[in-house]
Amino acid sequence: MTGTVTAILLAGARPIPDPLAQAAGVAAKPLAPVAGEPMINRPARALLDHPAIGEVIILTQRADAFAADPATAWLAAHPRVRFEKGGQGIASSLLAMMDAQALPFPLLLTTADHVLLDRAMLDQFVSEARGADIAVAMVERETLLARYPQSRRTWLKFRDGWWSGANIFWIGSEKARRLIALWQEVEQDRKKGWKVLAAFGPMALIGALLRISTLRGGMARIGRRFGLTARLVAMTSAEACIDADKAEDVTLIEAILAAR
Repeated sequence: MTGTVTAILLAGARPIPDPLAQAAGVAAKPLAPVAGEPMINRPARALLDHPAIGEVIILTQRADAFAADPATAWLAAHPRVRFEKGGQGIASSLLAMMDAQALPFPLLLTTADHVLLDRAMLDQFVSEARGADIAVAMVERETLLARYPQSRRTWLKFRDGWWSGANIFWIGSEKARRLIALWQEVEQDRKKGWKVLAAFGPMALIGALLRISTLRGGMARIGRRFGLTARLVAMTSAEACIDADKAEDVTLIEAILAAR
């Protein structure tokens, strides 16, 4: 189905200065160079080149910076790209956009530092997420470590493995609003797995701590609690959870891109 998914590319800045942006001397992290060009360019091209993606919305506080940089000015001029003003948090910005305009569902969210995003990842995610009200891409630890044992991630431990986020999300309908509102509450604790789990209820937390719950089963139960269909997409690509968050990530990403 051509062009049926609206993509939101998250390109905002955190309240505290970003080390990659500071080292590169740029106004925002997505403008920091990776493999010779601003990191945002590669995921933006991957989205625009995919047949399922229609419009690409870039959510950022600094649209002016992208228009002013010769290497990213093409985004401001592209007929299928538009910029929207972001706030201090992803969830709050999403809710504000949903309140202000009629966003067409489904929505696919990814991040400007997802430099390795490619056609195969999007193929898998869109195929497996379709029909869900909300879906989250994750990578199981063995998938990553089999290819990149040196890569360090934040892991959530469940009976069906240790999982790390792949920075690709699906919002299939208005029903997802309740979970986005909850996400807003726990957004500041997103690196503290137990706090995130606790927000979904005591059974989710206890199940994870005692390893009596699988991530797939837990997501399905959370969906039922909120009256929607929630789905895990277990990504087969190890690169799906490698983002340009730290200097060592950039080194690894550049090595992967060079090998391609």
